[in-house]
Amino acid sequence: MIQLERLWLERELQQVLIRYAQLCDERDWGLLDQVFSTDASAQYGLRTLPDPAAILDMLRNHLGGCGPTQHLLANLVVDVDTPEDDSAEGDALLVSSRTAVRASHRGAGEKAAQTYECMGYYHDRWTHTPAGWRIAHRKMVVGFEFGSRSVLAPPTGLAAP
Repeated sequence: MIQLERLWLERELQQVLIRYAQLCDERDWGLLDQVFSTDASAQYGLRTLPDPAAILDMLRNHLGGCGPTQHLLANLVVDVDTPEDDSAEGDALLVSSRTAVRASHRGAGEKAAQTYECMGYYHDRWTHTPAGWRIAHRKMVVGFEFGSRSVLAPPTGLAAP
């Protein structure tokens, strides 16, 4: 992979990560298919999510009834493994990344004065689809957190699983 191709790949992945932050902070659930592949899975802490529907349910249950949030993603490190002939494109590339995340949450309603923050890393494995690069598997590793997780809540009328 030549340097220009690598820079373009990193830019494409960064745009998907930006969409993820937008999905979370604007509660724009329709962006899910611009972030995750159709067969994506994830692990957020001890919670294993086998498919995009489970990922969406988790996001809705944590953020849907929460107050304002801000997901800051930085320090993207991309690893690319290519076959020996070095001519691979798309699906033939084995692409993974690590991104630092700082997610700030404020409560809503009675919990509006409470906050919850976590900092850690997203470890993503990527796949190339006809629509572009998408996350095939995400593992979130939280380094530390402070505040009250009780601000994470489903939308009113929706019970948490």
